[in-house]
Amino acid sequence: MSGLPLVAVVGNPNAGKSALFNMLTGARQRVGNYPGVTVERKAGRFALADGRPVELVDLPGAYSLDPSSPDEAVTRDVVQGTQTGERRPDALLIVLDATNLDNHLRFALQLIDLGLPTAVALNMVDLAERDGLTVDRAKLEAELGVPVVETVAVRRRGLDPVREALTDLLDGARPRPAKREATATGDDLVQLQRRARAIARAAVAEEGSTARRLSHVLDRVLLHPLAGPLILIAVMFTMFQGVFAWSEAPVGWLEGLVGFAQDAVRGAVGEGFLRSLLVDGVLAGVGSVVVFLPQILILFLFILLLEGSGYMVRAAFIMDKLMARAGLSGRAFIPLLSSFACAVPGIMATRTIEEPRDRLTTILVAPLMTCSARLPVYAVVIGAFIPAREVGPGVGLQGLVLFGLYVAGVVGAFLAAVALRGTLLRGGSQGFMMEMPKYQLPHWRDVALGLWQRAAIFLKRAGTIILVSTVVLWALLSFPQPKPGESALDASIAGKAAKGIEVLVRPIGFNREIALALIPAMAAREVAVAALATAYSIQDSADGAEPSEESMIDNLRGRWSLPTALAFLMWFVFAPQCISTVAVARRETNGWKWPAFMLGYLFGLAYLMAGLTYWGATALGL
Repeated sequence: MSGLPLVAVVGNPNAGKSALFNMLTGARQRVGNYPGVTVERKAGRFALADGRPVELVDLPGAYSLDPSSPDEAVTRDVVQGTQTGERRPDALLIVLDATNLDNHLRFALQLIDLGLPTAVALNMVDLAERDGLTVDRAKLEAELGVPVVETVAVRRRGLDPVREALTDLLDGARPRPAKREATATGDDLVQLQRRARAIARAAVAEEGSTARRLSHVLDRVLLHPLAGPLILIAVMFTMFQGVFAWSEAPVGWLEGLVGFAQDAVRGAVGEGFLRSLLVDGVLAGVGSVVVFLPQILILFLFILLLEGSGYMVRAAFIMDKLMARAGLSGRAFIPLLSSFACAVPGIMATRTIEEPRDRLTTILVAPLMTCSARLPVYAVVIGAFIPAREVGPGVGLQGLVLFGLYVAGVVGAFLAAVALRGTLLRGGSQGFMMEMPKYQLPHWRDVALGLWQRAAIFLKRAGTIILVSTVVLWALLSFPQPKPGESALDASIAGKAAKGIEVLVRPIGFNREIALALIPAMAAREVAVAALATAYSIQDSADGAEPSEESMIDNLRGRWSLPTALAFLMWFVFAPQCISTVAVARRETNGWKWPAFMLGYLFGLAYLMAGLTYWGATALGL
């Protein structure tokens, strides 16, 4: 453990705490877990005004020293010096949201009353000014009895004043605040809130603001019991329509680029295993996934805009009552929402849920929220079997089907939660406190950075997991070589293995190629598309055909019936996600019992729903 002075950065969620921590430490950070708990510990170093190094730790966001979640319990234990394996900080840096002082000051007063050397970073002063709020820094400093520094962490404003304030604190140039003993009675909390409001009234001057008036008008509409849910459904519906409608041209460009690369390789490399590896393995497999990058970026564009505008938390508020009916805590909404991007961070986000049964239920149903890795699977099957026609003004049938698949995952998650809370995990759910962020126009740099990071993550997966899986599958499909009159798939190692699996999945309408794709899809869901593309590309090459993206679509149409395609989609709605999801579930539940249960019930549900879809569609003569 470092012998350097330790400063803890602490404050309410959404105060800009992590942004300030990043501003101070830059790249000098390390991330791990606190001893004995699965709560993230982010630490780093920065230099004081005189050049001395200091250890900085970014504590989880909290609303009170009376914890309601594992995250808040860690924050309390660290600042009180009772956290196992963590020494008590030598000083505190409290981060306050200048636009919401009366709410954030309550926790700040609790921290100041601990009597540790303390400084306050008054963050987001630019947004306060935009909203017509003028915070008197000197008056706030006098009321709190600790130094106050104005900051705008995302724009690196206030860095030097923070260094100077912490230098004075650690040198003893500023007296410590008086320590107050308090108990967690209702009267104490009421008095604390009164103190916070009195200080906020004394330090903040409010002018008439068009932005604040507009916020109240928007909230009256967007949070209305009837209009709010309808608007949320409309927003989600528009998002999935856009995924298909807006991506058609860029997807076509990428398909052309992949086809051009395949033709170039055929022209430069003679017939043989190397050409087959590059054309049938790498380009056909990885290329079949990469072409769906525009659709994934459009999906994340909507998510980033909703988060940056302040609407996403309001969506959580709208969903709270519905989640309570499913036996889930309102705190579960954000982890489940995160699972639309990826179930791994979604499951990790359940650390904010205090009640163990609420948290475990959320972990077990998070894989049912349709992650972005499933989008290529949905897109290629919908593109092959669902006509690209409008069913109403501005409403495309393909986007409508995609919306239906996402809704099926959400409904499945809620029904699974109801079943779990009614049987294995009986018990009531807890309410939660939620702070509404300010409405604002998302900053284009933040949106661009978010899209760039998502594209980098997707392409990294394409260049690692998907590439390796595709090359291995190509090798298993290429050896041994077929005898005269024998198909490449029948002769190959992978084909023989898939034949055994086909026996299990044939009753629900799956063929051997689908059976082949299900196994590598456990590494990453997108690999299912790459596996099908590789298998059909090798078969086409053996038949003398020229493999391309279009030939894959033709292969699906020619080899699959519509009931099979619908069953395949339904399988991916309910089947467990990638191995990484299982691994993080094991870590978060401290064992294999619940991850094994999760795998079992999801596979069973996927088989049942795929079967019902196939049998029903066949009975209807589709």
